[in-house]
Amino acid sequence: MRAKLPPGVLIALALLVPAVFLIPAAPAMAQTGPPGLNESCQPVERKVYKDIRELMTIDLDTATDVQVRMEADRILYVANQESLPVLPGTLQGKLDGTPDDLRAFLKTGLLGAWTTDLRVTVVRTLTGAGPHVKAAAQKALDNGGIDAFLAFLNDGLYAARALDCASQPPATPSATTPAAAIPSSATSRGTSGGQGGGLPVTGADTGTVAGIGGVLLLIGGAGYLVGRRRRSRFVA
Repeated sequence: MRAKLPPGVLIALALLVPAVFLIPAAPAMAQTGPPGLNESCQPVERKVYKDIRELMTIDLDTATDVQVRMEADRILYVANQESLPVLPGTLQGKLDGTPDDLRAFLKTGLLGAWTTDLRVTVVRTLTGAGPHVKAAAQKALDNGGIDAFLAFLNDGLYAARALDCASQPPATPSATTPAAAIPSSATSRGTSGGQGGGLPVTGADTGTVAGIGGVLLLIGGAGYLVGRRRRSRFVA
């Protein structure tokens, strides 16, 4: 006698199975390799350029228009992820055209446009590059093949850049500016020890002198009045 599944389990399976088949495949992520160095000799994740030839998995002579379009969409996604300068715009134009134009481009024009992109990308690495990077890039450009470009962009560039960074002289500390002259105690107190004479006396000392002067004026005035009164009495 076969065991019967509870109704709750049957309902759960009925909901789960369609969901599994309806989940869309996640888009391919941009490939990254082991850490490398950028133009400033700072560690970064190296960018890995995918071999687009590996994306061509159909026979273009026998594939349907839908299959050809799906193949072109995958290539376009990778080209956009890698920020290639020529292929994305060209391929998008073919996708917007007729199926025959798209099929013909994938047959005869794809590799040429992609090779141009790789060459331009190699040339861009020469900006501000060191001698090892320049030599490795020039070797790839002289070869001119897709395999040589990919080998340089994915591995040779970072190996050459590591040599250039290792050969750079250590940074020398910048010359320190002389410290500002600290005023002497005599100058800060208002004495004439510094060049150009001392500072004028201000503050509490000035107030004391003014107070003494005022007292002396009052005493002098009082003495004058007393003397004048005595003189008047004597005359009378």
